[in-house]
Amino acid sequence: MTPIEAVTLGQNAVNITLLLSAPLLIVAMVVGLAIALFQATTQIQEMTLTFVPKIASVMIAMLFFSSWMLIKLTDYTRVLFESIPMLIR
Repeated sequence: MTPIEAVTLGQNAVNITLLLSAPLLIVAMVVGLAIALFQATTQIQEMTLTFVPKIASVMIAMLFFSSWMLIKLTDYTRVLFESIPMLIR
């Protein structure tokens, strides 16, 4: 395996990690922003108010995106396993 192939494998792993985590992080960010706006307008500064809606929204997003995430992960794993013979030269 050449250094370029090793870097490409690492780059692909980082790309798939970012791709799989992006929907959940975006949902958490949007819900956190909405809660922050709500807290700023009502002047309710309760720290625990932010956690429950974020956790619930991320869980719902996981249910919604889990099939897509599983398909992407299995496709990446299949391509990785199929490339093993070319990497062992």
